[in-house]
Amino acid sequence: MATLFDNTLKRLIEAAEHLDLDPRFLEKLKNALEMTQARLPIRMDDGSTKSFLAFRCRYDDSLGPTKGGIRFHQQVNGDEVMALALMMTSKCAVMDLPFGGAKGGVMVDPHSLSNMEHESLSRAYVRAFAHVIGPDRDIPAPDVGTNEKTMAWMMDEYSTIVGKRTPAVITGKPVALGGSLGRDDATARGAYNIIEHKARTLGLKRGARVAIQGFGNAGMHMAQLMAADGYKIVAASDSKGAVHAPAGFDIGELLAAKLHGGNVTSMAGSAGVSEIPGDELLAVDCEVLVLAALENMVHKGNAGSIKARLIVELANGPVTPEADEVLKAMNVVILPDILTNAGGVTVSYFEWVQNREGDRWTLDQVHARLKTAMEREADAVWAYAREKNITLRTAAYVLALSRIAAAMEALGTDKF
Repeated sequence: MATLFDNTLKRLIEAAEHLDLDPRFLEKLKNALEMTQARLPIRMDDGSTKSFLAFRCRYDDSLGPTKGGIRFHQQVNGDEVMALALMMTSKCAVMDLPFGGAKGGVMVDPHSLSNMEHESLSRAYVRAFAHVIGPDRDIPAPDVGTNEKTMAWMMDEYSTIVGKRTPAVITGKPVALGGSLGRDDATARGAYNIIEHKARTLGLKRGARVAIQGFGNAGMHMAQLMAADGYKIVAASDSKGAVHAPAGFDIGELLAAKLHGGNVTSMAGSAGVSEIPGDELLAVDCEVLVLAALENMVHKGNAGSIKARLIVELANGPVTPEADEVLKAMNVVILPDILTNAGGVTVSYFEWVQNREGDRWTLDQVHARLKTAMEREADAVWAYAREKNITLRTAAYVLALSRIAAAMEALGTDKF
């Protein structure tokens, strides 16, 4: 069975077929630059000691210092971390950011940790990887199971180790500690910028029905942005299940159900709202399907049940290559992850720049710069898709690979 890394590398190799590249460029990208593994022993609240397996992968630094999130999740493993680092390498290149790609993770269920245990684990991660990260070498950020509070602890621990306050070592921090305004909804806003910019090309009209798989931070912000612009949210799911409202949800009530009830299913039974099995959300009758959960959620076995004409990938790797082929035959358009969810890393870049300059940008400045960046690179991906008669996903990888290869070539043959 193909792994997530296999699937990611396969897409890069397919993109290379549309470029006249020196084979050495692609050969270099078949393996990570640096993969580090560590054991993190933590004193738990009950006095016992537990050890957690942790990873950090710096995949490629041809374009600049590496950049990528740290996830706390019980299914974290080396293959996943390496695959996500390769995706981030491509994502930064698509957005024309001066970053390479990285990723980190700890094999832990974050919900099983107390606040003190979470902090201890966060600080232990930095102590273990302090020789790997740095504002000019590798800049982490939040991911699944981590948040701005986690990043604050990590930045503080690194600053203690190096003996000076170093906000630029971490992005996604609280605004009070140098975080950027606009980082909280950046992933969703970046995706929405593309939808808004390409609505006519995609055949989208206000009132179109939207289903959202994964009603977490990105999914909730996406629901708010789309509902505010006239789209109708008709289904949503999280780890506890899914709800369906054919006439559309009141977004305020749906958000309240999630935030106060803990999950979207707490809204089931309200007027016009029914609970459905989580895996049935993909088959809901709608025009737009937003995938904001985890990897490989759409595969060969369920892709054929999708009724949406447009898929928006807010998660990393939510559609397998086999499902891509099924959906292509069904004429379903996919806005690919390495472009569509790149708003997060783009605003992380803005945060890094502000920290380096000792500056603070207004929310309007952040939103305007993000919109410009997302529209510019969306146009570049669409241009490749038209020119080479390929899917938007392949076009995004072609754009990324062309930029990475150009940087590798400029660095010289000694790098091979």
